[in-house]
Amino acid sequence: MTSLTNTTKSAKGAEVNKKWVLIDAKGLVLGRLASLVALRLRGKHRPGFTPHVDTGDNVIVINAAEVALTGKKGKNDIFYWHTGYPGGIKGRSKGEILRGAHPERVIEKAVQRMLPHGPLGRQVFGNLRVYPGAAHPHEAQQPEVLDIASLNRKNKRA
Repeated sequence: MTSLTNTTKSAKGAEVNKKWVLIDAKGLVLGRLASLVALRLRGKHRPGFTPHVDTGDNVIVINAAEVALTGKKGKNDIFYWHTGYPGGIKGRSKGEILRGAHPERVIEKAVQRMLPHGPLGRQVFGNLRVYPGAAHPHEAQQPEVLDIASLNRKNKRA
């Protein structure tokens, strides 16, 4: 009888080497951007991906106010919430949020809904930083620029 050896490597939290990635969202399609950001945050782009460990990168998204929405999503796609009072359902469209005071929330919600819903998902979501303009306070981390527009022609709108 031959003995079988286990060649599967399970990453430990202390062994993970996290990188910083900078993404410019100007003109990028929201859903495609969010799926690639969620993939990076989760760590699924790495060969040593482990499902129960945060193996992803720290992601910085700039120019969130200039993200592109396809079709009529700016008008028809509505985020709902309830105030807690009778008849207190409220809603705001993605277009209104992008033109409002906190346009980064559209990207944050899109990415958050693509991550696991539990303690690991909340931990991974903490590695995302979204800024409405081009300025960000993370120059000291020396983030590498990830050009999502060049990955696929459908990722960018004119």
